[in-house]
Amino acid sequence: MRVALIHYWLVTMRGGEKVLESLCRMFPDADIFTHAYKPEAISPVIRRHRVTTTFISRLPQPEKRYRSYLPLMPLALEQLDLRGYDLVISCEAGPAKGIIPAPDALHVCYCHSPMRYVWNMYHDYRDRSGRLKQMAMVPLTHYIRNWDAVSAMRVDKFIANSENVRRRIARYYERDAAVVYPPVSTEDFTPLAPDAAEDFYLMVGELVSYKRPDLAVAAFNRLGRRLIVIGGGEMLEQIRRMAGPTVTVLGPQPFDVLRDHYARCRALVFPGEEDFGIVPLEAMASGRPVLAFARGGALETVTEGVSGLFFDTQSEESILDGVERMDRFKVDQPAILAHSREFSEPLFRARMGDLLNQWLPAGAMK
Repeated sequence: MRVALIHYWLVTMRGGEKVLESLCRMFPDADIFTHAYKPEAISPVIRRHRVTTTFISRLPQPEKRYRSYLPLMPLALEQLDLRGYDLVISCEAGPAKGIIPAPDALHVCYCHSPMRYVWNMYHDYRDRSGRLKQMAMVPLTHYIRNWDAVSAMRVDKFIANSENVRRRIARYYERDAAVVYPPVSTEDFTPLAPDAAEDFYLMVGELVSYKRPDLAVAAFNRLGRRLIVIGGGEMLEQIRRMAGPTVTVLGPQPFDVLRDHYARCRALVFPGEEDFGIVPLEAMASGRPVLAFARGGALETVTEGVSGLFFDTQSEESILDGVERMDRFKVDQPAILAHSREFSEPLFRARMGDLLNQWLPAGAMK
């Protein structure tokens, strides 16, 4: 069985790329197709596969400017020749599922989310753009939105990364989806004894507006409590300027530094609304609880009173109240660790394998 894996772009290792990495382990001979590729930023597991790029990779600075080429990506995907592949798995958060599969191939889309910038967060992105960009966005996103809805018909089976995303797929594409949670490498994290926690809270993730790092920093400035922020992104300098004397912004850090901070923090603060959100599970795999905004994927990963607590509104006051409650939270580390293992990579691969075995001809997965 010949397998093709379609990924939107490969320029960093985040949650979507971790899913692709697991699929590469399931299908060690699969070929990968993507719009932009930065090999030095990608794991060896993925680099061992043959990677083919669309014509987007031949445009100026594709590893940095790939989002600017979004209007060309539908055309680029449709130029990929996938004849000869029996199974095509597209990993969708940016344009990936719009390929034209061979007539007899099974096309499965693992969907992290329908494209946020043309669907559920369109107005947020538009409001944050300058006037000229806003003028261009209106016709371009209308075209991409229509293409995205139509290209959903090219998918035989959808798999959502959460119930939250399954509902979006039903709303925007009018398609049903199975749910398989993304893999978390729980074994890569090293819990310390519960009493080894230090008196600081931690925020981890790309510093972009929808993740609301500004809200967490403002709340901890007001509290006068220690907060450490790890992550890069377009808001990094803004967050550094906002940070008061009790807030430390480390920027992007290697995995060993991240793992050490997960293990030592009082709790993780998660102020944004995510499709799923792997960061809370990495904190739980380190034995630490999570204080999360009660929306989106966190409702499926955090069990209140066991692995963490929720706050109800994206406001400083709500976070302040959450921190006060978290200070009284009794950490049951074995329960937190057991909960995190429900999202392990072996379980992801087993659940994906079960679904594919149902949809493929008998014996195809052997």
